[in-house]
Formats: sequence, C-alpha cells, structure tokens
Amino acid sequence: MATLVRWQPFQELAALQTEMSRMLNGLYQGSGGGNGGSTSSSWVPAVDVWETEQELVYAFDLPGIPEDEISVEVDDGSLTVSAQREKTVETDGDRFYRFERRYGSFTRTVALPQGVNEEQIQAKYDHGVLEIHVPKPEQSKPRRIAIGGNQQETIEGTAEHKS
Repeated sequence: MATLVRWQPFQELAALQTEMSRMLNGLYQGSGGGNGGSTSSSWVPAVDVWETEQELVYAFDLPGIPEDEISVEVDDGSLTVSAQREKTVETDGDRFYRFERRYGSFTRTVALPQGVNEEQIQAKYDHGVLEIHVPKPEQSKPRRIAIGGNQQETIEGTAEHKS
C-alpha cells in the first residue's frame, strides 16, 4: 500500500535557503572562520522560518544589535534584513582564547511567496530576535470551464478498468 505524504513547499524552501546561506557564508569566510580568524568579516545570522494557518514567520537572531540599526526592506518579492554589529569588548591586558562571535555588517535576503501583500508585512524586535510576520497570499481556487460556445454543459467522462 502506498503512503501519501503532504508536500510542504515552504518547509523545503526554508531548508534550501538555510543550506545556501551556510554554504555562501563559508565561502566568504574562507579558511579563517571559527578559530579566531576573520572576526570582522561578513556574517550571516541564524533564521528560523515557520508557518501558521494565516502567515509565514521569519525569526532572525540578532543579539547585540540595537533595533534602530536594523534595516528591513521588501522589494520585488524579496525580504532583505541588514545591520551591523559592533565589537564592544576591550582586550587590553585580557587573555582571550577563542573568538567565535562575528562582528561587522551582514545582509540576508529571503524569497517571499508569490502574491504576498507587502503592505501587510509586520516586524517586531524583542530580546535580540527580529520576527517578521508575512501574511500568506490567498490561494487560487480551481474552477470548471464549460466546453463549447454558448452551451453551459460540463462534460464528464467515465473510466473503465479492464482486467
């Protein structure tokens, strides 16, 4: 017996975006990432994406960035978040053994579903997490089209099963 699995394109899209961001971030960092190398290079914040019945929610981790320094833009079906995190720790005389937090500017762009009303997108920032709420576009409903000129009849077929 075959098992039917519901296709969830938004989840697949979110997973693809995450993997692409990780791959591109690795290319930008080169061989110096993670072990004290290029701590002032570009970085990509983590983002979670989930859906409810009414909307898609994008949650970006942006700790240490003041709200007024975050830019959120919607243009041509894309949502772009950008900001800059400044390094605030002084190192005079302190012994640091590991530098893993990234500093500097970033820009992250994610695709929005086709048909989204850009005027209804809302964002809130709380405790270092930027949540962007995107209302889902209304799904088009299938309609039946009559075949023929002025006739309003619908043609229905039957299937025969031959053994």
